[in-house]
Amino acid sequence: MQDHRRYHGHIGGEAESLAFPDRASGEEGATSPRAPDAFCRQLLIAVEQSPVAIAITDLAGRIEFANQCYLEITGYPREELLGRTPAMIQSGETPESVYRDLWGAILAGRVWQGELLNRRRNGELYWASEVITPVRNDQGKLVSFVAVKEDITERRRQEQELRLLATVFETGQATLITDAEMRIEKVNQAFTDITGYEEDEVRGETPRLFKSGRHDKAFYRRLWQTLLETGHWQGEIWNRNKYGEIYPLWQSITAVQDEMGEVRNYVAVFHNISERKRMEQELEHQATRDHLTGAYNRRAFDAALRQSVSKANQDGEPFALLLFDIDHFKSVNDRHGHEMGDEILRRLAQRIRESLRNTDLLARWGGEEFTILLPDTRLQGAATFAERLRRQIADSRIRGLSVTVSIGITAYRPGDDADRLLSRADDALYRAKKAGRNSVVIHTEPVEGVQEGPAA
Repeated sequence: MQDHRRYHGHIGGEAESLAFPDRASGEEGATSPRAPDAFCRQLLIAVEQSPVAIAITDLAGRIEFANQCYLEITGYPREELLGRTPAMIQSGETPESVYRDLWGAILAGRVWQGELLNRRRNGELYWASEVITPVRNDQGKLVSFVAVKEDITERRRQEQELRLLATVFETGQATLITDAEMRIEKVNQAFTDITGYEEDEVRGETPRLFKSGRHDKAFYRRLWQTLLETGHWQGEIWNRNKYGEIYPLWQSITAVQDEMGEVRNYVAVFHNISERKRMEQELEHQATRDHLTGAYNRRAFDAALRQSVSKANQDGEPFALLLFDIDHFKSVNDRHGHEMGDEILRRLAQRIRESLRNTDLLARWGGEEFTILLPDTRLQGAATFAERLRRQIADSRIRGLSVTVSIGITAYRPGDDADRLLSRADDALYRAKKAGRNSVVIHTEPVEGVQEGPAA
């Protein structure tokens, strides 16, 4: 049986004392009387410089030696570790049963291997994979324990992410995984159900394949800026499926990093929100539209008018306002009934909408009164439009009845507010009725280059 020689030396500026096999008693490897000491020193240096953490304790668990890697993992300087037990790095998160099994094994002379959740000197938790080996002397008596540990915190994090991804893949959430260059590597069945694409059709492609054209470059710049700065982005985005249909998604994108902090993958999880958007639009329609005519209601018009005033006050963008009502509408209701009156309101609103631009806004102001907001329109242009509209209505018949309208016009002036505009439009409408109805009147306040009074 080999003897052991205890070597005393200095490693990392600290005195260390370790027992190593005495090779001087054998022939192999003994080239001189000093060979055993040289071998011990070489072995001690190798242990100290090992890329894995190594510690040696006595039978009571008191630390007798810890190499540099062990110090780096735990965050403790050597002088704070020596003579202390590993209890100082315990987190309190590992079940006591694990430590009972550990001590039961090594005191019985068996090797123990497992994973422990420890705490660094700065309080940070970390996972360690440890192998603890009992050491016996020449007589077979336990004299110490050697612990070899590896920080597996990053590995555990990645394993947790993979388990999470596996769970997500089995749920109804559509999932797409790309490499660091955004090339698609894997998708799940929910992805195929939403997009129409099978995995082999998109593998190696980038998500640009799904762009709908609904978002500008600034949208994607903001998305990428957030993703690069925080590692995560979520929000509403419109995509195009395999069949050319555009649909809204709620999407979450996460950057997955490797142990060096470099992005390894991007994971996008999304679901189709078309039904939610449809319901939102329906609710918005109900909240902002007149249920009879489909025109905007007074509340929605008030908001649009105030927004137009605010914008005009900032950048001077012109707009005009028309206020009109149906002539002798009460007589129509009295002679033909409210059902006929409602039909006239619906038909009239539809004909007016057909004459408007996409940017114009028609609202039912109340009863038989309507109002039109004309963006980017000056007073004379509004007068021309109003006269054309008046003639179109007068020349047509609704359910065999002739219908005419009276229209009052005003336009934005610097310093205006919404109430002042409405007051001027209402005054012009009053004058149109007083003039005999079926006419267009511009508000009477003098405006350079505009003829006051009826536009007809």
